[in-house]
Amino acid sequence: MHLKPLHDRVLVRRLEGEEKTAGGIIIPDTAKEKPQKGEVVAAGPGKRDKDGKETPMSVKSGDKVLFAKYAGTEFKMDGVEHLMMREDDILAIID
Repeated sequence: MHLKPLHDRVLVRRLEGEEKTAGGIIIPDTAKEKPQKGEVVAAGPGKRDKDGKETPMSVKSGDKVLFAKYAGTEFKMDGVEHLMMREDDILAIID
C-alpha cells in the first residue's frame, strides 16, 4: 500500500526504542515507552496560507525527526506501525 499525505501532514515510522538502560538493565516490553523518534516516510506538499499560496514543508522523506509524545494518529500499514501527524507536531530534525 502507498499513501501520499495531504497538505501539511507527514507519515512517520517510529524508530525502535531502547532495549537496555545505560546501566545495562534490560527493559521488558510491558515497561517500554513508545519512542518519540521516527523516520519520515512521506510528506504532503505543504500548507496553504490565506492567499492560497502553498508553504513548502520543512521535512522530507528520509529525515529522522523528534515529535511530541501524543502526536498523530497511529495505524498499521503492511504490518508496520506508522503515525500520521501534522508538521506542527514535529519538534526537530535529528542530524
